[in-house]
Amino acid sequence: MKKITDLQGTFTLNNGVEMPYFGLGTYLADNDQEVIDAVKNSLNAGYRHIDTAAAYKNEEGVGKGVRESNIAREEVFLVSKLWNADQGYESTLKAFEESLERLGVDYLDLYLIHWPVAGKYKDTWRAMEKLYREKKIRAIGVSNFLQHHLEDLLETAEVVPMVNQMEFHPYLVQQDLIDFCNSKGIQYESWSPFMHGKLFDGKSEVFSDLTDKYKKSIAQIVLRYNLQKGIVVIPKSVNVDRIKSNADIFDIELSEADISYLDSLDKGERTGPDPDNFDF
Repeated sequence: MKKITDLQGTFTLNNGVEMPYFGLGTYLADNDQEVIDAVKNSLNAGYRHIDTAAAYKNEEGVGKGVRESNIAREEVFLVSKLWNADQGYESTLKAFEESLERLGVDYLDLYLIHWPVAGKYKDTWRAMEKLYREKKIRAIGVSNFLQHHLEDLLETAEVVPMVNQMEFHPYLVQQDLIDFCNSKGIQYESWSPFMHGKLFDGKSEVFSDLTDKYKKSIAQIVLRYNLQKGIVVIPKSVNVDRIKSNADIFDIELSEADISYLDSLDKGERTGPDPDNFDF
């Protein structure tokens, strides 16, 4: 198990960059005071990892939140993603510069290909490698890539992706994919750890033994589960109390038996699109 210390702890990527293993997701956060405050509140609460994407249409607000916080830019691990319509070599270079401009920064800590668009993601990756070599991005990676996508990419890639961000929760574990990524030195990261809120709907009995045992909420148990499996997690919230509550998971350690129990809940249930059947 990778060492879990505190809110500002990190996992080391395959290029030596330290990636904070706990961050704030900003999907569906409005590009106005809502996302600005969410970013500021999370950074001021101790978070050091902020995740956005061109498709979220809130990069301007995220950048403003970082600037208005009390935290220096170099202390923030800032992530964005390339949208599908912008994939391709030249279009990726252009889209990256546009994301930088919207965010108001001159580099990114991590840039991801948002989805594996067939026939395009290899050219897209070549552009990402160029940006990485030019030190405009500290780390590059992918999102929603299944094993066969990764195997195909690795046939021609000169740089192994540092991260693969996937939907992950107790009902969609995909342990074979986690194991494959680990074997290639690709850091696994989860999105939708709460199944867009569905994890809490009628699931209290499933988690009741754990919430009683650890005196933590379902959300806190699941977030701790992510970390103990060596998975970076970025729960989304715009509520300051929930932002703080989500991070209150560093005074417990789930037993191996409890990790195995949560793994056993896996039934391949997706809340997001299937990467093989997504209508790009």
